[in-house]
Amino acid sequence: MAITAAMVKELRESTGAGMMDAKKALTETDGDMEAAVDWLRTKGLAKAAKKSGRVAAEGLVAVAVEGGKGVAVEVNSETDFVGKNAEFQGMVSKIATAALGVNTTEELNNALVDGKPVSEVLTDAIAKIGENMTLRRMVAVEGETVVSYVHNAAAEGMGKIGVLVALKGSNETIGKQIAMHIAATNPASLSEADLDPAIVEKEKQVQIDIARESGKPEAVIEKMIVGRMQKFLQEVTLVNQAFVINPDLTVGQAAKDAGVEIVAFARVEVGEGIEKEKEDFAAEVAKTAAGN
Repeated sequence: MAITAAMVKELRESTGAGMMDAKKALTETDGDMEAAVDWLRTKGLAKAAKKSGRVAAEGLVAVAVEGGKGVAVEVNSETDFVGKNAEFQGMVSKIATAALGVNTTEELNNALVDGKPVSEVLTDAIAKIGENMTLRRMVAVEGETVVSYVHNAAAEGMGKIGVLVALKGSNETIGKQIAMHIAATNPASLSEADLDPAIVEKEKQVQIDIARESGKPEAVIEKMIVGRMQKFLQEVTLVNQAFVINPDLTVGQAAKDAGVEIVAFARVEVGEGIEKEKEDFAAEVAKTAAGN
């Protein structure tokens, strides 16, 4: 029986198996959908479907640098324990290396690792390790020099926070120091020019509301807002922040003194922005006890 793309798609959607695994299952069972599901189950490849809806907010960020390009990749798992698994770490490292050859997360999902698309590598890992896993994002920066830094490293080149700094010029020492600064301060943008206008407007409105609580005249409030917004911009833009290594200098000035210019940066933190499920341990124990 001819195996159509529609049949493969239907089996993938019902089991969560990878495309090649779904096609093989249908081939092995002569297109019998139910038998194909059973075939996948015996291989452990249909387990992923049951886990795909579970929140994955832990995991690792891996960084890789080659020439003038650096990438940071976040691969999530359900528990922090999996991040310490050597097999998981090896997979994440290979995905980060593959990311050097692509430009987007979608392209990375289709990139090959050990002869399989990353999406299928993850499906196989879900079935084997037993937790939901997702390739959440990748970011890339380019410059004459790219320096990486990992905070809370779990293994070489990966940990809870990954930072990339792209420089015009060459000075890896200052690049590493700036990367460490970024890990600690989490700036919103490189400079005022590329700061999201929505962030600025939101902060301005907050400061206006605070100032009006003082009961001072509008003319005075306007001057207060100017000063407060200047301070805000200094605090959230990388080049204007006080350098953690030497607070007497801004980061931008420290870079200039070292003979380089910061052209881009990226900071990726595991689980950032993901709403984690709250575990009710007492309820879980009671449920388990009731089932005995």
